[in-house]
Amino acid sequence: MFAAALGLAMLVLSACESTPPYVYQYVPGRTAQIVDGRAVPPPHAPFPVWEAISAGNEIAGLPYRYGGGHANFMDSGYDCSGATSYVLHAIGHLTSPEPSQDFRSYGQSGPGRWISVYATNGHVFLVVAGVRFDTGYSGGEGPKWSTRGRPADGYVIRHPAGL
Repeated sequence: MFAAALGLAMLVLSACESTPPYVYQYVPGRTAQIVDGRAVPPPHAPFPVWEAISAGNEIAGLPYRYGGGHANFMDSGYDCSGATSYVLHAIGHLTSPEPSQDFRSYGQSGPGRWISVYATNGHVFLVVAGVRFDTGYSGGEGPKWSTRGRPADGYVIRHPAGL
């Protein structure tokens, strides 16, 4: 009986665990900076990080559009998964656009050293060199860079291999 109660208690505890939120923390030499809405990579970041930031900068500020970026990587507006797909495709880590729930099994488990993908069944965002690339701000804004924190309960954190 004690073993069954202990097992149930452990199950309840694991169900209560949550994904840590995204919290901006500047680390010299490892964190991108945001200047006039565009991210600037740290000088010694690996080339794929420079490419990811460049790709994000290309579409930052475009309008939010549900389904944007799904039929084709190039679009006039993006939703969360379209924007994430665009950036990961630009660095050679995605061959076709994916919906947000598919990013729950993307790449490798856990946070990456340079790039992390936070995904739920209904939303996805990236953290590249410490800054967040996301949609869904108040008012339904399109993709943009931010240092604003974000809760991550229910999110899975994944990363591209090697990054």
